[in-house]
Amino acid sequence: MNAMTARAGLLEGIRVLDLSRVMSGPFCTSMLADLGAEVIKVEMPGSGDEGRSFGPFVEGESSYFMLLNRNKKSVTVDMKSEDGHAVIRALIPKCDILVENFRPGVMARLGLDEPTVRQINPGIIYTSISGFGQDSPLKAWPAFDLVIQAMSGLMSLTGPRGGPATAVGESVADVCTGMFAAFGTLAALFDRERSGKGRHVDVAMLDSMMAMQLTGLARRLYMNDTPKPAGNRHPVTYPVDSFATTTGDVVMVCFSDKAFSALAELMGEPELAGDPRFSTNSARNDHEDLLRCRIAAWTGGLTQDAVIKSLLDAGIPAAPVWDMNQLVGSDHVAQRGLVETGHHRTLGDVPLVPQPVRFSGDDPQDAPTTPELGEHTEAVLRDVAGADDTMINRLRDNGTI
Repeated sequence: MNAMTARAGLLEGIRVLDLSRVMSGPFCTSMLADLGAEVIKVEMPGSGDEGRSFGPFVEGESSYFMLLNRNKKSVTVDMKSEDGHAVIRALIPKCDILVENFRPGVMARLGLDEPTVRQINPGIIYTSISGFGQDSPLKAWPAFDLVIQAMSGLMSLTGPRGGPATAVGESVADVCTGMFAAFGTLAALFDRERSGKGRHVDVAMLDSMMAMQLTGLARRLYMNDTPKPAGNRHPVTYPVDSFATTTGDVVMVCFSDKAFSALAELMGEPELAGDPRFSTNSARNDHEDLLRCRIAAWTGGLTQDAVIKSLLDAGIPAAPVWDMNQLVGSDHVAQRGLVETGHHRTLGDVPLVPQPVRFSGDDPQDAPTTPELGEHTEAVLRDVAGADDTMINRLRDNGTI
């Protein structure tokens, strides 16, 4: 069983109206789609989600967009037009969840804010994703991943010691927020099963990034300490760090005095464990530069495989530092089925990476798909909104869809 065959129908029968775009919202709804929800992705006619213009491209198709919008139905609707607004209002009563990630105030201008939508469908779960939340004094600020990383404190903790603030090498603020949004949406959906009431789920990118920084928060909130970049080392425990070998870098996690004693034995310097400069974690932190040089001299004379085997055999957690090619090509990814073969109507077979949680007792599912712009417009308007040929033709003729 792999991740995609394990998604099955946990959310079968749940319909999501996805008004989000770019990354945080689409990441949230992709997780719901992986679990069997029917996700109707609304895009602007002609241009679609802005994510369709983000590279890299395969035969003109955005691979970024394909990874983020698997198993969704693409419907093109101009929500700013009167007819487009009517189409969305016709879909709302047929949906369990609405997800949007516009800047606060935009949905109200479109006549689709939470109070208005709730009048149409009292039980709907209305999930709003934004940079700073619906009531923040910063709510009008434009929010992109780099903006949130900068303001969250994460950049101030990332990078080499003494170096400039550095962004994490992935859109972690968008992804983290999307996961929190999916979590909140499903919690509200579960509550509706008991109470019969819908909820407004308000998820902010800055809030999400703050909540995940437990080590930094522990130091700031309890010790009144402002953490600084520490490179690859753990900010509190040493040696928890990366080191070079003759064939690549390794990380090791000497999380206790016992583990350090085992490392000293491996290095051929057992006396280090009793040296007052290194005998406790506090002392090792105080004399980090000296200890780092001693460890680096040992790892620098061995291969990556030799260092990792020695550490693991001694009970010290260790791992190679992989690049993306090594990760994707690993036996782990193959065994766990983390890259699934999906289908695109134009490109044919495409690689997709679904949500990774596996569930027992599920039957294999059809291969995931990724939609072309507007691929499902007519089908959704007929089957969900109840439109007939006359209406669909009129909407096409006036550019609404």
